[in-house]
Formats: sequence, structure tokens, C-alpha cells
Amino acid sequence: MRTEILQSPNFGLLRVTFDAPGEQIVTEAGAMVSMSPGLEMSTNMRGGLMAAAKRKVMGGESLFQNTYTSTFGGQEILLAPAPEGDLQSRVLRDGEVFFLQSGAYMAHSGDVQIDTKFGGVKGFFSGAGLFMLKLTGPGEVFFNSYGALHTIDVADGGYICDTGHIIGFEETLQYTVRKFGGFKGLFFSGEGLICEFTGHGKLYVQTRNVPTLASFLEPFRPEKKSSS
Repeated sequence: MRTEILQSPNFGLLRVTFDAPGEQIVTEAGAMVSMSPGLEMSTNMRGGLMAAAKRKVMGGESLFQNTYTSTFGGQEILLAPAPEGDLQSRVLRDGEVFFLQSGAYMAHSGDVQIDTKFGGVKGFFSGAGLFMLKLTGPGEVFFNSYGALHTIDVADGGYICDTGHIIGFEETLQYTVRKFGGFKGLFFSGEGLICEFTGHGKLYVQTRNVPTLASFLEPFRPEKKSSS
């Protein structure tokens, strides 16, 4: 199976080309854009009802996932995430753990296990959700962002990031969530909570976030006139 990311960083699109029958890719519901005829698709709650419900309620992912299986070599499928933005992939070794923010997961191949991990109270303020997804290899994971994706190598001295811009990070990073600039900064600076990372590893951030866009558009919403 071969994969290629197209139209990045503005309108990320994933093309998967199957080399042999029986190859599979698992996707979030609604990710399919187009595909070759003859591909087999099955929909299920991976890991059972409780595991799927946990991902839905706690991680913000769809309850069902789709599995596409090739019936002969040369077939292809095009996949795209819901938000306008970038796509990247990451290959996970057997047992390697990678954390993704809610809504960032799009698809995976291989034997990737998906679970949820509590992300602290930061999600309540940032609108990103209270839980993050915990992905354990082996396999390849495809994830998306709103806006472009930027990778930061965190080393000695640590790094600080707005919680609404965090997409994912490696297990080798530790983090603490705190207010930005104290009490006044939390409510009046426009930043809310920040996440301070320590250790060594990669941090993935997105250049835009949905809550900021919503705040920008709020003054332009048409006002409803009272009928009285």
C-alpha cells in the first residue's frame, strides 16, 4: 500500500493506492472523497461498544469507523478531513505512543490501537474537548489540522503553547497546564490557558484554531429582530 498527501497545506487530501488484495485502511466516518469501484467497505465500532462510546464521548471522534479493503492491486481511495487545513502522517513503532488532540485523527493503517487519555481542564476553556486520543503502534497514522501544521522540536528549556493550537505530541514530553499571565490574563488577554512542555520530543501545532475564528466572526453575525 502506498500513500501520498496532496493539496497540502491548505486543503489536505490523502491518496491511498493498494498494491495487493486484502490491504486495508481505517478511517473516520465521512472521510471518503472518492474511490475505485470494487473496494470493500465495512462499518463497525472498533474495540466494541464501550471503547467506541468512550472515543465518541471523551475524544470527540465518530462512534463508527470505516474499513476499506482492496480486492485487487491498483485500486485507490481519496480521503479528506472535515476542517480546511493540513494533513500529515506519522509511522508508529510497535508499542510507541502518540497523543492527538480531539478531532485531529483521520485514518490509520496497521494495528494502531486508539484510546482516550484525560487532557486536563484546558479543553473546557479552549473548546478543544476534555480528552485527547492515545494512539499506540504499530502502524501509520494520518492526522489533520485547521490551518497549516508546524512541528517543533522541544528540548532543554521546554516550550509553551496555547492549548487551542496543540495538535499532537510524543509520549516523551511532559506537560502542565496553567493560566496565561495570571487571573487577568486568563480572562482578558485572549489567550486563556497555555500548556508548558518539558522533556525532549516533537510537538505538532496548528496555525489556526476554531474558537479564535468564532470570536472573530461574532461581531458580523446578523442580529435577530424582535417580533414584538
